[in-house]
Amino acid sequence: MDRISNSPVEVGDWVKGKTKNGELIYGYIEAVNSLQGTVKIKVMDCDNEQIIGKTVETLKHWVKKLPMSTFDGEEPIKALIDLALLTKDESWFMELSAKLKSIRQVAKENERKNTAHPSKNRLGTCGMRDE
Repeated sequence: MDRISNSPVEVGDWVKGKTKNGELIYGYIEAVNSLQGTVKIKVMDCDNEQIIGKTVETLKHWVKKLPMSTFDGEEPIKALIDLALLTKDESWFMELSAKLKSIRQVAKENERKNTAHPSKNRLGTCGMRDE
C-alpha cells in the first residue's frame, strides 16, 4: 500500500484514508495505538457501504488528517448538529446548538435594523419607482 501521510493524528481528528483492503474511508479517530502504528476510525463514509458506521483499524500512515473548517452558516451548523446526534456527542451538540442560536439572533438583529431604517437616497426616497 502507498503511504498517504505521516502527519500526527489524535483522537477526535477527522481523517480520510484507506483500509488494508484498499477501501477509501472518511471518518474520525477513535483510538491511536502508537506502538503498533495503527488507528481506529469510526467510518462516516466509504466506497464499501457495508463498513459505514463501523470502526475499522488501519495503519497510521495510510490516513491523512483533514483540515479544520469553519462553519458559519445556518445550514452547515444544522448538518453538524445531525452528526453530533448521530455520534451521541452531547457536549458537541450543545456547543453547536448555542452557535446556531447565536447565528439566528445576529440574522434577526440585522433584519430588524434593515427594516427599521430603510436606506434612502439623497432625494429622500427609498427605492426606484416604476415608470
